Amino acid sequence: MKEMINTERFTDSEWEEIASALSGEKEGRPELMNRFMAEDNNEVEKKWKGLRTMNEDKDINVDDAWNKVSSKIDTAGAAEVTEPARFIFMRSTFMRVAAVALILLGISAAALYFVSSDSLSRKIVVATGKSQVNYKVSLPDGSSIFLNRNSELTYHSNFGRHGRNVALAGEAFFDIAHDPSKPFTIDAGKASVKVVGTSFNVITNNPDSAVEVFVRTGKVMLSDNTGDKSLLLEPGYVGTMDSKVSEKKINSNPNYMSWQTRSLVYDGQTLDIVFRDLKRVYNMEIIADDHSILNETLHSTIDNTSQDTIIRLICQSFTLGYSKDGDIYHLVRK
Repeated sequence: MKEMINTERFTDSEWEEIASALSGEKEGRPELMNRFMAEDNNEVEKKWKGLRTMNEDKDINVDDAWNKVSSKIDTAGAAEVTEPARFIFMRSTFMRVAAVALILLGISAAALYFVSSDSLSRKIVVATGKSQVNYKVSLPDGSSIFLNRNSELTYHSNFGRHGRNVALAGEAFFDIAHDPSKPFTIDAGKASVKVVGTSFNVITNNPDSAVEVFVRTGKVMLSDNTGDKSLLLEPGYVGTMDSKVSEKKINSNPNYMSWQTRSLVYDGQTLDIVFRDLKRVYNMEIIADDHSILNETLHSTIDNTSQDTIIRLICQSFTLGYSKDGDIYHLVRK
């Protein structure tokens, strides 16, 4: 068995710097990273990078993940689990993240899943990357949450014991188990969402910054952070809320939930709308070098296909040419 990295060789602040470097948040100091790599007997860097290529459809089950983590750590003798705590809290942020991340490599999880702790809280975080879509997280109360790409779900390890509270950054669809005694509350940054049992979509990262909620079933209470403004949303309604905006309206966009189905249907929508949808659903960045292209209207269906097929469909429909610069498609008239 390979030995664990000697944690005494690095301070907590150095571990945090190493974690940030491995996750791509910022560059670590060359001297520190060289010292870390020299002792990286477990190939942490290689396995960390492997998280990005995992199966996109794998479901994280919190209880199963914990059981795997616990058994692995017990076997290695890396830490001692003390009841009633359900998760291991190691001496540094990086070691906590790395321990669970490496276990998840063994169960082919798609998103980064880790536990953090301080003197006042224990948190579970599930974070998806740019290629992970419709990523399912199962909560202990039977609720299911489906994360869109570049989204993050946070909740406490004692979820459901005294309440059902989560925080969301990005976009997710919620299918909430009914429990009138414990309302389900979402901290959405600039607004909060409260339900008993229903299904709905939440967006926290709109360009105009307002939190947006679409209700599929049941009823949802959307409120600003002061509690002074609130909207009761029924099925089919979209509500937007922040410190300046408070409004609701019937959803008129047939492609609102297409990020889950990857199916888009167009019956005369302009290409500027189509391109916005493709960015949200397929992570495609399309720029019309001739702005008149944006006024063209599309009558077609795009159903779970590749980016190259989509761009060829658009070009053939409007006699356009395209070039690709990195991840960005540029359209021109022929």
